[in-house]
Amino acid sequence: MNKRHFTLIMAGGMLCMARAAEPKPNVVLIVADDLGYGDLECYGAKNVHTPAVNKLAEQGIRFTDTHAVAATSTPSRYSLLTGEYAWRRPDTDVAPGDAGMIIRPEQYTIADMMRHSGYATAAIGKWHLGLGDRTGQQDWNAPLPASPRDIGFDYHYIMAATSDRVPCVFIEQDTVACYDPQAPIYVSYRKNFDGEPTGADNPELLTNLRHSHGHDMSIVNGIGRIGYMKGGGKALWKDQNIADSITRHAVDFIGRHADEPFFLYFATNDVHVPRFPHDRFRGKNPMGLRGDAIVQFDWSVGQIMHALDSLGIADNTIVILTSDNGPVVDDGYDDRAEELLGGHSPAGPFRGNKYSAFEGGTAVPMIVRWPAKVKPGQQSDALMSQIDLMRSLGALNAAKLPRGSAPDSQNKLSTLLGQDTTPRDYAPEMSNSRVLSLRSGKWKYIEPSNGGPMITWGPKIETGNLSEPQLYDMESDTGERHNVAAQHPEIVKQMQQKVDELRALSSEKDE
Repeated sequence: MNKRHFTLIMAGGMLCMARAAEPKPNVVLIVADDLGYGDLECYGAKNVHTPAVNKLAEQGIRFTDTHAVAATSTPSRYSLLTGEYAWRRPDTDVAPGDAGMIIRPEQYTIADMMRHSGYATAAIGKWHLGLGDRTGQQDWNAPLPASPRDIGFDYHYIMAATSDRVPCVFIEQDTVACYDPQAPIYVSYRKNFDGEPTGADNPELLTNLRHSHGHDMSIVNGIGRIGYMKGGGKALWKDQNIADSITRHAVDFIGRHADEPFFLYFATNDVHVPRFPHDRFRGKNPMGLRGDAIVQFDWSVGQIMHALDSLGIADNTIVILTSDNGPVVDDGYDDRAEELLGGHSPAGPFRGNKYSAFEGGTAVPMIVRWPAKVKPGQQSDALMSQIDLMRSLGALNAAKLPRGSAPDSQNKLSTLLGQDTTPRDYAPEMSNSRVLSLRSGKWKYIEPSNGGPMITWGPKIETGNLSEPQLYDMESDTGERHNVAAQHPEIVKQMQQKVDELRALSSEKDE
């Protein structure tokens, strides 16, 4: 062996050792609930100040063309955590509070991947992906037989579903947190329990918020809910304390694992109904409770950032902030949210809101900060989809995924970190009625459907449904007002073929 060959071998070995010794970055994934593209100050929000999120954007990359897979919570979160399009499964629509586990233990998730890469993992906040083995069969007074621990999360402190659905208790490590044996818990989505008041029959007990539509079943904390519940006692949450509780648990998790790599899925509740923030956030802006809830969300983000800074681990922590779907203003409670908008546009420049096939249903903010690697103050206009987070984060540690897992996720790490602006070729989107849309380049396509033009149960939201194909030029028509499908038949044909291909994949899996 000559001297030059020996030197090259030694240099290569030292490079490998240096890479191996490089500490793995922590990952904090913040997923807001019903936070619209236009609800943050750094995205042009009016009437609300979000300094913590603004700072996050200043220190990292603000993405302008990111999409959730679905316009509602359960399918959006399912896709984000599994890397699989939600329409491949028939049971991924908005889940009741007593749904069984939708992500099955045999599925490989983003949490499994991170744990196998040497990370401590946690899910804290909103869950809405089912608990226990079977829907409606949970015993809430005993350990649950299936939970986030079965799909890769070492620790969880979660709400079973949403804050407007029973059961109104936190679940910590498979059991009800602060369980009160004097008040055993019973839950039903079929009928009420004898003697239990409801919002429909006992409106005088709605001392904190009244419903505008629906949400008139069991009453917890002076607020009507979806579904029926009996018991709970000391375990019942107080809505005004939810943000404090989940933020404290998130900060505690970060503190416990500051000396090792960790992955935190922090799913906030604030902007989702019922909006009932803590007193210290009330009256902070002219938009009333919905605006106050955004301020409270910003506070939670600030607390996470402060914890990372104070522990000296911010530089090597990737913080990703996004939302599960587009915004909704009146989603069932009389909180004057529509009346008090004052020119604020929750969906920004986009048409539609949560539930819709229009862009407002799935266009979401996304901010990425990693001081050690990501240049601050960037804006990326690359087309992005949340479904790619799984394989992109896996690429950080050259993670090996089992065959068949994350079938729809792509490695977009270089775009996520601002190293280039390579967009996704296409980004599929699903409305609440499972109508598929497709973004590709400047085009937005919505497949034909037979549904009505408006949501029928209360919210004043356009569905995006039309019996003929819709095609919009998003460069010149961000508001999707001019359907140009007739002028571009070849584009329509190509986009529909892609939608048909995606549906065929779903059918093949069901067989």
